[in-house]
Amino acid sequence: MLQLFISMLERLGLFAILFILLMRFDFFSRLLTGKANRREKLCLAVFFGVMGIGGTYMGVPILNAIANSRVVGVALGSVLGGPLVGFGAGLIAGGHRFLIDIGGFTATACGVATIAEGVVGGYLYQRLRRKPLDWFAALLTGLAVEALQMVIILALAKPFHEAVSLVAIIGLPMILVNAFGLALFVELVASVMRQKERFAAEQAQTALKVALRTMPYLRGGLTTTTATETVRIIKQMTDLDAVAITDAHQILAHFGAEEGHHLPETPLLTESTRLALLSGEISTPLTRAEIGCRHPSCRLGSAIIVPLKKSDKVIGALKLYRIKENGITPLDMELAEGLAHLFSYQLEISELDEQRKLVREAEIKALQSQINPHFLFNAINTIISYVRTSPSTASELLVTLADFFRKNINPGKSKVSLATELEHCEAYITLERARFEERLKVTYTIDEETLNCSLPPLILQPLVENALRHGILAREEGGEVAIAACRDGQQVIITVHDDGVGIPSEQLERLLDTDNTDLLESGEADQTGGIGLKNVNARLIALYGQEHGLKIWSRPGEGTRITMTIPCEVAVCR
Repeated sequence: MLQLFISMLERLGLFAILFILLMRFDFFSRLLTGKANRREKLCLAVFFGVMGIGGTYMGVPILNAIANSRVVGVALGSVLGGPLVGFGAGLIAGGHRFLIDIGGFTATACGVATIAEGVVGGYLYQRLRRKPLDWFAALLTGLAVEALQMVIILALAKPFHEAVSLVAIIGLPMILVNAFGLALFVELVASVMRQKERFAAEQAQTALKVALRTMPYLRGGLTTTTATETVRIIKQMTDLDAVAITDAHQILAHFGAEEGHHLPETPLLTESTRLALLSGEISTPLTRAEIGCRHPSCRLGSAIIVPLKKSDKVIGALKLYRIKENGITPLDMELAEGLAHLFSYQLEISELDEQRKLVREAEIKALQSQINPHFLFNAINTIISYVRTSPSTASELLVTLADFFRKNINPGKSKVSLATELEHCEAYITLERARFEERLKVTYTIDEETLNCSLPPLILQPLVENALRHGILAREEGGEVAIAACRDGQQVIITVHDDGVGIPSEQLERLLDTDNTDLLESGEADQTGGIGLKNVNARLIALYGQEHGLKIWSRPGEGTRITMTIPCEVAVCR
C-alpha cells in the first residue's frame, strides 16, 4: 500500500507539471477561468475527458486492475464546468475504460463509476463551495467521489471476493491521493485567476493614474500640445518602448523609440494605423511587416492601435509600441483598451465643456440683448419729453445716448473695467437727471484700486436703473442712490443702495426666481424692475457660480440695497 501511495503521487506530480505548463497558454487559461459558453463547455468536457484517459494510462497495475488518477480529470471538469461538463468528461473517460481492453475485471464498474463521479462531483462541489474556486470543497468532493467509486466496484465487479481484495489495497491510496490531487489542481486554477486579477488590477490602476495625470491636457481637446504631454506621461509610467497619438490624418505626438522619424504634424506613416482609423476597430500588428511603417529602418516590431472616438466618430488613435516582434502582452492589450476608453470619455467631456461655454455665451448675449432695448426705450422716452421744450437739451442728450451705445455695443468684449461700467451708468443717470432734475441725487463711494477690475458689461447699469425708476422716482419727493465698490479679500463688492419705496416681502421672494414666469406674463416685472434684475442675476450665476448671484435687501418705506460680488481671480485688481 505504501508503494502504491508513492507511485500514485509520482504520477500525480507528472500530471501537475503538465497542467501547469498548459495553463501558461492563453487559450487554456481563458478556458479554465472564463465564463464558458456552450462551445467552451464542450471543449472543457473533451479536454478533461482526455485528461481522465491519461490518468488511466498513468495508473499502476495491481491485482488484474489499475489504481489510477482518472477521477482527477473528470472531477476537475465537473468542478470547473459544472455537472454537464463532468458528465461529458466522465462519458469520454469512462467509455474509454469500458471499451478498451487495458486490463481487469473492473472495466464495467470503473466505466460506470467514472460517469457517476463526473455528475455527482459537480453537484456536490456546488453545494460545498464557499467561493468560486474552493480547494477545501474540492478536497471533500474528491474524497466523496472516490469513495463512491469504491462502492460501485464492490457492487458491480465480479467475482466479489476479488473486488473486496482490490478495494482493500487501492481504496485508501486512491481516495487520499486523488482527493489531494483534485484540491491541488483547483488551487492551481485559483492561483492563476488571482494572478490575472492582480495584474488586471495593476493595469487598471496604472490606466487610472495615467488618466488622472493626462486629464488636464485632454480636457483641452486633441491637439499636438495635449497629445505630446499625454504620450510623455504614458511612456514614463509604463515599460512600453514607444507611445503615439494621431488624429484622423496626421501624427500628433510620438515619444520613445523611433521618434526621430515619427514626427508631429506629419502624415500617418503606418498602414496599420490607417486601417484601424477606417475600421474603428482595435488593431494588433505583431510584426514589422504588419505595422507597415514607410520608413525602411523602423525598429518598431509590434503594436496595439486603439481608435479614439468622440460621439461614436473616430477622431484619432492611441498607439502602444514594442520593439520586439510579437512582444505585445495581454496586459498591454488591457492597458491600451482601458486608456482608450478613458481618453475617449475625456475628449467627449472636453466637447461638452466647449458646448457649455458656447451655450453660456449665447445665453449671456441673449440676456444682454434684452437689457439694451429696455434701457433704450427709457432713454428715448426721456429725450422725447425735451424735443419740444428744449431742443438743445434733447440734442445733447441724443449725443450722450449715442456715445453710450457706441461704447456699450461691442460684441467682441466679454469684460469691461469697472471705470467703463461707471461711465455707462453716468450716461444713463445724465439722461434720467435731465427729466427728473432735483428729485434725483446720486453719490459714489468707489475705492480707486477697484476701477481697473474686470466685470461683464451692462451688469451695473440695470441695478442703477432699477433703483432710480422703481425706487426713488416712485416717490414724489425723489431720493438718493448710492453706488459703492470696495475690495474685500479675494473679491470686489459692488453695492447699489436707494432710499426709495422698497419692495414688499412677498414680491421680493419671487423677484430673482428664474423658474417663475408669472411676473413677466402679467407685466408686473415691468413695474418692479424684475426683467433687468433677473438678467443680471442670471449672468452673474452663469459666469461665476450660484454663490455670486445678486443679494437683495429691501423693506417697504426704507429702500432697497442690492449687492454683487466679483471674484478677484476673474476680476483682477491692479
